[in-house]
Amino acid sequence: MHPLALLPVLVAARIAAVRGHPAAAETLTSRFWEEALPGTLMLAVIANLASTIHRLLDTTRKFWHTTTPPPDPPWPYTLLYGDHGGFANKAGVPPGLFFDQAQVRVGGTMNVSFPPELVPAILPRDVAGKVPFSNLTGVLSVFNIARGSTRAATANDTLSRCQAPARAGEQKACTTSLEATVQTAVRMLGAGSRTAWAVASEIPASGGLPLQPYVIEAVKPLDGDRRVGCHAVPFPNAVYQCHSPGQPSTAYMVSLRGLREHGLGIAMAAICHLNTSSWSPAYPAFEILHTKPGGAPVCHFMRYANLLFGMKSGNA
Repeated sequence: MHPLALLPVLVAARIAAVRGHPAAAETLTSRFWEEALPGTLMLAVIANLASTIHRLLDTTRKFWHTTTPPPDPPWPYTLLYGDHGGFANKAGVPPGLFFDQAQVRVGGTMNVSFPPELVPAILPRDVAGKVPFSNLTGVLSVFNIARGSTRAATANDTLSRCQAPARAGEQKACTTSLEATVQTAVRMLGAGSRTAWAVASEIPASGGLPLQPYVIEAVKPLDGDRRVGCHAVPFPNAVYQCHSPGQPSTAYMVSLRGLREHGLGIAMAAICHLNTSSWSPAYPAFEILHTKPGGAPVCHFMRYANLLFGMKSGNA
């Protein structure tokens, strides 16, 4: 049997191992999380992705093999990186994604909206290692994706972006499992795992965040001045593109409450980039915020399933 043909067998075996033990997958994930990031509570989005292992094949099939192609991301995922190409215009950016640092204050209001998102199940490390991530032909074969299809083009675009060289001063890498994602972020921080923390926005996956004015009820500054962002990118299984821009930043957990929609409350992870001098002038945030490269800090929220890592106070 070809090694690639073993992937469904491995997935089925893992599903069988946890079926009948609903908390098994989450327990394994929780154990890794507690050992890798002591003192950091398990993130709800990670627990959710881990608990979907029993639906892994079905989730992947729905995402990549429905008669209706999966929706394109509402904005290129590289939009959050300050890259030098492939930018959308500001019309494609969700309201409130970018904001001024001065807006981060209790009592302030902002209009915010995030669309619903479907993130494929995250593979266990032992299964993820069987996916030929750098080989498009192998990926298409494993997930039974037709060459020349929209899905094949999406997977190829993700592989190309993952393989592109980092910008000067930046560290970047793509990861295919939770274990690899956490370990990569800790390595980029130059920290031991006991000095690192992780946060994520608490956006409902299925419903997104409805457009409305939100009042800021609380702002919690996060430790350190260096961050690693790990962004979920389009692929048949969950893949994260992690990067450290090599420039100082500030980060917050911002508690918002909607002024409509039954007072929806939400906690959002946010980061403010303090030095944008190397960013492309075409980056949409500059037009939205009426600034320019090297000007005022550019802040943005983290979208669903994206992770933000930093170093605890005293270790930065």
